[in-house]
Parts: sequence; C-alpha cells; structure tokens
Amino acid sequence: MNKYYFLFLFSFIFCQSSIITAQKKLNSPEIKEAVSSKYNEQNASEEDLRAAENILLYQRNVGGWPKHIDWYATLTNIQKEELLKLQSVGFGATIDNDATVKELDFLSKIYVKVQDVRYKKAFLKGIDYLLEAQYENGGWPQYYPEREGYSTHITYNDNAMVRVMNVMKDIAEKSGRFSIKLDDATVIKAKAAFENGVEIILKTQYKQNGVLTTWCAQHDEKTLLPAKARSYELPSLSGGESPGIVILLMGIDNPSPEIVNAIQSAVAWFNKVKINGIRMEEFTNKDGLKDRKIVADKNAPAMWARFYGLEDNRPFFCERDGIKKYTLAEIPKRRMGYNWYTKGPQKVLDAYNKWQPKLAPGKNVIMN
Repeated sequence: MNKYYFLFLFSFIFCQSSIITAQKKLNSPEIKEAVSSKYNEQNASEEDLRAAENILLYQRNVGGWPKHIDWYATLTNIQKEELLKLQSVGFGATIDNDATVKELDFLSKIYVKVQDVRYKKAFLKGIDYLLEAQYENGGWPQYYPEREGYSTHITYNDNAMVRVMNVMKDIAEKSGRFSIKLDDATVIKAKAAFENGVEIILKTQYKQNGVLTTWCAQHDEKTLLPAKARSYELPSLSGGESPGIVILLMGIDNPSPEIVNAIQSAVAWFNKVKINGIRMEEFTNKDGLKDRKIVADKNAPAMWARFYGLEDNRPFFCERDGIKKYTLAEIPKRRMGYNWYTKGPQKVLDAYNKWQPKLAPGKNVIMN
C-alpha cells in the first residue's frame, strides 16, 4: 500500500466528491465536440485558458494526471486548494481512460497559441512520468506510483499501454505530433521505451496449446501471465483490447520476423473465433429499463466477444460473483453498461489486407 494513501485519502475523496458532477460531463459528446473545436481555434479562448489552468492544477508532482477530469469546469477556490494539496500525492496518476496522454496532447496544442513556459514544463514532466512509469520488462502499469491489486498489472485494458507506446513512437520518429521540442536524450529514451514495449508485447502474447493467439486485457507484471482485474474481468483472451495491440504492431516499419509472426498469429485467431449470425439488440424490458439481448441475424456483420476462455476460446460473461456464464442472458445485472461484444477485430482484418501483401507476402492467414 502506498504510504501516502491513508494520509491523503480523506482529502482526495473530499476533492473528488466536490467536483464529481463536472467530471461526469467529460465523456459526453458535447464536451468531446467542444474540446475538438477549441483545439482548432487559431487563438486560445477563455475556455482554453481555464482548461489549461485546470490541467496544471490536476497534475501530480510525479508528472501524471488522474482520470475523468472535466478540463472546462469552473473550480471554486476550495476545490483549487484541495487540488494543490493533492499535487504532492502520486495516488491517482494513471494512464487509464486516456488520462495523462490526452493532457499532453492538449498542452502541446495550447502551447502553440500561448507560449506559457508553465505549459511546457507540465508537458515535459508528463513525458518524464510516462518514461519513469515503465517497468524494466517494458510494460506499463495502470497507475504509477502503483497501487495494490490489479492496477499494478501490465495494462492493455482500454488500450492504455498502446496509447502510451504511440506517444513514445511519435517522439522517437519526430512525427510532429507535439509542438514542444524534446531534447535528444528524451528522444533516445522514448525510442528505447517503445522498443521495450514491443518486446513485452511479444512475450505476453498467449500460447494456447503451443500456438500463439492474442492477449489478455492485463498481464501479471512478474509472471507475464493473463491476470484478473475486477471481479467480472477474469483471465481471458481479449477480443476488445487485442486489436489495438495488433494495429500498433502493424504500424512498425521493417518489422522483425517475430513481430510478423505475432501479427499473423493474432489475425488467424481473430478469424478463427469471430461470431457470425447474431447481433446484439437493445430493448426496454418489462420494468421499463433498457436491456440487451442476442438475436439471430444471418446478415449481421461479424462480432467478437470481450472475453474468451484461455484454453477453449469459448466466449464467456460474468457478474460480480466472478462465475463464468456462457450466454448474455445469464447475467441480468450487468448486461448494460459494459461492452460484452466488439467489432474492433474487423478493423484489424481490414488493415491486414493492406499490410500483408507489403510486409508478409505469401503468408496470408485469412485466405477464406
């Protein structure tokens, strides 16, 4: 347990509860559209500047940010004071749910408009945070400094590690994604971090009866085996997180034979376990609540399950009791509010059709 956890937990809860309403707005379409439009303005608006100041307040001294921040919220003086107190606490800094990466993108874009050295310093501290948070084996935990439990695992969940690796790749390749120039030493570190990340991706790809498949949403940081997260997120092969990993690998120029094999193996697995002839339908149940059900539809596009059994590729579902069920109908309490099915692997199969002739000619694993 982090030694600062209990000391600052009360302060953290007080601050979070006082701004919870504002934070819930972050993922709304309206906020996302507003953020996107503000990025494109030539000059920084008052809303931009308020967002930038809020980002500075939320940044922990370790360099990272907590998740679910509404940048555009108008904070009270009390809220600002509480955030200042929390800056010295690493607790809460994370790469989960786009946290830290999206703040870096924002700071980079606003720095072009407002040459405020504080934004540059915060950006550079954020990059240092991502570099420091990486395990020696190449993986990234969900939270750093680490908390107890599943947050210490190597985290592919919700593409957290993939987003960080894309940051490292862009820095190493000087892609122009960031307006703030990084020194040569940082560029070298970013290149090494990306390469180490690729190595751990190759090492954690799961072998099923000796055959490479895909990845779990999280892997134990020591054993590298698929690991459990929340009670309903059991060790499994992930139809949800694995596509992002494969797309990342496909973006590597001059891939090694090991990388090519990893991509080919994952694509073959996606093709093998795709689910045809059904679709998920939302409806209003007898209690007047939104619900979901699976219906037969021979014309429906292919879907993939979020979780597949490690040894049998059987799709499964869970309530909080952690007991596997094999139909969506068997989990009445969690059918809504969670992505039990995904179409993400289809993007991989589509991308593969362009990637394979160029980088793996003669080795098409999805001829059918």
